[in-house]
Amino acid sequence: MPVESLPLRSEAGPQTLIDPTLEQICRVYSEIARLQRMKTGRPQQRTMVNAISGFWRVCHAAGLSDDSPLSLINRHTLDRALLTFLNRGKRRITVLGYFWNFHAIFARWAMPYYEDAGWRIPPLKMPVITADCLRYHRPSEEQLHRVKIWYETLGRDSQRRRMWFAATMMLEFAMRNGDVLRLKPENFTCRESTVFLCYQPHKTALSSGREVVWPVHPTIWQRIIALGGVKKCHPTVETFYEMNRELRGLGFTGGKASYELRKICIDHVYQRFGAEMATSISGDNIATVSRYYADPTRPNVGPVRIVDLIV
Repeated sequence: MPVESLPLRSEAGPQTLIDPTLEQICRVYSEIARLQRMKTGRPQQRTMVNAISGFWRVCHAAGLSDDSPLSLINRHTLDRALLTFLNRGKRRITVLGYFWNFHAIFARWAMPYYEDAGWRIPPLKMPVITADCLRYHRPSEEQLHRVKIWYETLGRDSQRRRMWFAATMMLEFAMRNGDVLRLKPENFTCRESTVFLCYQPHKTALSSGREVVWPVHPTIWQRIIALGGVKKCHPTVETFYEMNRELRGLGFTGGKASYELRKICIDHVYQRFGAEMATSISGDNIATVSRYYADPTRPNVGPVRIVDLIV
């Protein structure tokens, strides 16, 4: 849809609000998301696709068709969609993701465009869903040992430099898959003879704007240089698919088994250096780190008497 064909309400005559169809909302959202991305860099293409996918998942689960009016979206239809998902055996954390994506269609930046079209957007109150996402539990020592052997084996095979680089960025620097794919040579800077990895995590760029600055161990940097530098080692999406398969063979489950490397990194930094340093390398806040990326129930100190600490 060209920009000039975006719907605009007429300035003449009484202003009657229009009840758009679900298909109209989705079609216009696709175009205004593209415009918004040109202006601000957000939402990314993947975010837009997920929003549209979540929107249709929820609408169809509620029993609505593409030409249903938007006014049919209300608390009752959203509850019906929620029950449909749960009756299909979907986990609450999965359903929560569907509703988050659904709600992205009505992001704050999008509302002025809908108002320009003279569309009536009903108040959208999302169902209250308590996610069933489990707290992080550290892998067994045996499983961690298998990961260490696997990673060290990667490091000795120059033909697998892309996977080694991707695994290093996640296991040594707690990076997310997407952030690894966005890495550029400029993200590695030298300060007083020490190389630092410097980047802004994409997921929290708008919410916290945190920047990660973490020193690179000399042996890691020397290995990257020996393999031809960041450009030669840069992984692809297929690299992560292959790494996921190998890590599932080590006992990790789920489609994003490689994400466990990030968790292992954050947990070990948390245990060795404390929560503040864990937030520095992860780019997340302490509450998020303590719940999803570290196991604070297992102390990292030996037997101690508090009375001995009193001076």
